Amino acid sequence: MKGYVYILASKKNGTLYTGVTSSLSRRLLEHQHALTPGFTSRYGVTRLVWFEEHDLIVSAIQREKSIKKYPRQWKINLIETLNPGWEDISGWLFDAD
Repeated sequence: MKGYVYILASKKNGTLYTGVTSSLSRRLLEHQHALTPGFTSRYGVTRLVWFEEHDLIVSAIQREKSIKKYPRQWKINLIETLNPGWEDISGWLFDAD
């Protein structure tokens, strides 16, 4: 089963959230519509700014754990490598799932 690691942001250089899921489009919908109470709904973190696909969910989980250990600036650099304008890239998902 595939897995996805993703980073959401409230705005450019705003609050960040790193997560992992087997269905990125479903999980993003949950975040954007605050269907699950928690961090992202509390802080308005709904903009998909970075994601990575893995062939196995266990690989995605391992990658998420390592990303969470890195300092904030490292995560910002990771985002800006793919998405320098911090645009919402959720439109890319038609190919992801």
